[in-house]
Amino acid sequence: MAERADPAANPAAGPVSGEVDREVCHLVHRFVQRLDGHVRRVADDLDLTPTQVIALRELSEEITARELANRMSCEASNATFVLDRLEAQGLVERRPHPTDRRAKRIVLTPAGADRRAEVVARLNAHSPLTALPPARQEALRDLLRGLVG
Repeated sequence: MAERADPAANPAAGPVSGEVDREVCHLVHRFVQRLDGHVRRVADDLDLTPTQVIALRELSEEITARELANRMSCEASNATFVLDRLEAQGLVERRPHPTDRRAKRIVLTPAGADRRAEVVARLNAHSPLTALPPARQEALRDLLRGLVG
């Protein structure tokens, strides 16, 4: 379970009832399952793995494998494995980092940029979030930012 916010940080906030806490946890879990199912369907449609879909989604700019792992919420070794497979498919390439000899920049190839655009379009087109109007999507994002920092 995630670490709880310090109630002293927001004196206006009151204690959470056990029932509210349980229901919020249940609803968040169900929503995460829907998001996961959506990512899996997109992956199946595009002949990718779900982690490849997530990696391509996160490769919006040149980043290191460590930065990608942070964005994917996984270990660097897992991101490296995913990158190896994307590289074998000709979707990414590793280039020397300009200031860190130990790091490599991950760069989308032209084919990778096309595949990423397709991934992002499919993820956005039928996302479970589309059930909410844009203003409520933004409100949900803002609430979650407040909870996870």
